[in-house]
Amino acid sequence: MRAFARALAEDPRHADILIGHVRYRTRGWNGERADPVHDARRALAELADMAGPLPVVLLGHSMGARAALRAADDPRVRGVVALAPWCPPGEPVTQLAHRTVVALHDPADPVTSATDTWAYLRRAEAAGARVRGIHMPGGRHTMISHSRLWHTVAAHSTADVLGRTAAPDATWRVGPADATLFAPHGR
Repeated sequence: MRAFARALAEDPRHADILIGHVRYRTRGWNGERADPVHDARRALAELADMAGPLPVVLLGHSMGARAALRAADDPRVRGVVALAPWCPPGEPVTQLAHRTVVALHDPADPVTSATDTWAYLRRAEAAGARVRGIHMPGGRHTMISHSRLWHTVAAHSTADVLGRTAAPDATWRVGPADATLFAPHGR
């Protein structure tokens, strides 16, 4: 995730944002305990103690995206940028009302299901979230192939969630939309 943080930091639209990282106490999702969600909430509290009431965008990959989506009910969170998210059927969405959710997923991902992601976005939209699904051409789950495009689209999506771009309303939908619509010169 350091490469995504670097892409955000290098984007001039984010010159004044603070970028933090969540360190998970346990490896993997541990069932109903959902410790990664508690770790994300702890990081949000630490951020608030350090920097005050800033608007927050959570960006996470796979299980980290699942934790970010669950922790989005924090009042400081404006939205989530979810990269190849793990959105199993039945995952809650009511916490996303009045939030923005952008999900980037390669349909060829062998680890997490892009079909489940698009279904999750439909349910989130019905619960009152503003959503955008983005079809990523390659990268599978690791996002290594076409990594520059993943980084660029993630940075652009973060700017969109913060209201720093004027994305056409037509691009806010489950989609999935093509990634090149959100990357300058189709990078």
